[in-house]
Amino acid sequence: MDSIDTLLAAAALRLRKRPDRTPVWLTVNLSSEHNQALLDYAALYGEVCGQAEPLPELIPEMPAGFLDADKAFARWRREQGGAAS
Repeated sequence: MDSIDTLLAAAALRLRKRPDRTPVWLTVNLSSEHNQALLDYAALYGEVCGQAEPLPELIPEMPAGFLDADKAFARWRREQGGAAS
């Protein structure tokens, strides 16, 4: 496939090139109350979904859900030229 055909094929795909997914390590300090709330959330998640997941597997999904739901943040990012959900 030459470069023009490749560009046309890429434009026709519904699934776009995935963004960089290199993990970034963050260290945070939580209050004991927040820690307990996260543990409780993980327990409820296991009950609702029928499969327990370790808390470290759930935590990375939480900021994504929070940020995706924040319409003011999405609007601001679009205005700044950043990615919007």
